[in-house]
Amino acid sequence: MSYSAASPRSAVDETPNARRWTRLFAGGTDGNERLTAATAIVLIALLAVEGVTIVEMRPLLTVHLFVGLALIPPIGLKLASTGYRFVRYYGGNVRYRRKGPPAAVLRATAPIVVVTSVAVLASGVWLLLAGPHSRDTVLPIHKVSFIVWLAFMGVHVLGHLTGLPTAAADYGQHTGQPGGDGRFGRRLALLLALAAGVALALLLAPHYAPWQHNFHFHDHR
Repeated sequence: MSYSAASPRSAVDETPNARRWTRLFAGGTDGNERLTAATAIVLIALLAVEGVTIVEMRPLLTVHLFVGLALIPPIGLKLASTGYRFVRYYGGNVRYRRKGPPAAVLRATAPIVVVTSVAVLASGVWLLLAGPHSRDTVLPIHKVSFIVWLAFMGVHVLGHLTGLPTAAADYGQHTGQPGGDGRFGRRLALLLALAAGVALALLLAPHYAPWQHNFHFHDHR
């Protein structure tokens, strides 16, 4: 059935708000790949900082806690972008089927990445909120889940670096396109994830003090 130019559906589809909304989330499979790669770049940078704090935990405890909390929304965005591709591909979407599935190693590690991401982030927040007295019960869970998560997340993130050149195009010189490829939406999603991470880290900052005092106490025993 076709619709004439005067039909209600056509009128709704052509409204400025509808067009803006469509452009914001445009990009298709390439847009999804760019968002995933850009998020991976951010995670690599944050994980590098977190890795340094693990080596020098005592003087960098506050940084460790802050960055650990700030990682949560970007990790959520990464899982969302890869999960969306998974759902669209196995749901039979033509464009995603044409693009093909992710690499075999990414498909194999994805379930472990999801489970360990939830485990390490949940145990980390639990540990922070429960305080130092929970270190004998919750800390081992956090350490083991973090080690497993880091190994598999590292493989998973590196597997998406092939999209680095196209992801960089989103943040390079303006090409003259009016935002119809969803570039602004991807930038906004990543910016909001980073802002949410910083906000979460600041919101829970009062819970840092017991751990800082605990480390200070052990340093002077």
